[in-house]
Amino acid sequence: MSDIKTQVQGLDPNVRARDVHSLAGKTGNIYEVLSIITKRSKQLAVDLKQELHQKLEEFAVSSDTIEEVSENKEQIEISKFYERLPNPVIIAMEEFLKDEIYYRYNKRRKREEEEDILD
Repeated sequence: MSDIKTQVQGLDPNVRARDVHSLAGKTGNIYEVLSIITKRSKQLAVDLKQELHQKLEEFAVSSDTIEEVSENKEQIEISKFYERLPNPVIIAMEEFLKDEIYYRYNKRRKREEEEDILD
C-alpha cells in the first residue's frame, strides 16, 4: 500500500463542479465512471481508516480502569491531520482524471455487451 497521505498533500479538499461529458468520454457512460470512482473511494476510505488506527495505536496508553481517559496530544494531532485530508471521493476523482485508476470489465459482462451490439 502506498502512502496515501503524502500523495494527496497538494490536493484541494473542496468539492467543485465537473464537466460530466468529459468524464463520460473515458468510458462512454457516466454511470460506469461513477461506479469506478465509487469503488476506488471505498478502497481509499478503508485504507485511510486502517492507517489512522495504526498510527493511533502507536500512542495508545492502556489502563486498567475505564474511568481513566487520557488525552494524548500526539493522537489529537494525528486525528486532526487525517480530518484535514481530502474526502476519499475527491481523491478517487483526481486519480481517475489523471488515469491513475486501473479498471477492467469481467469477461461475462463484456460478452453480454458485445451480444447486445450484435442484436
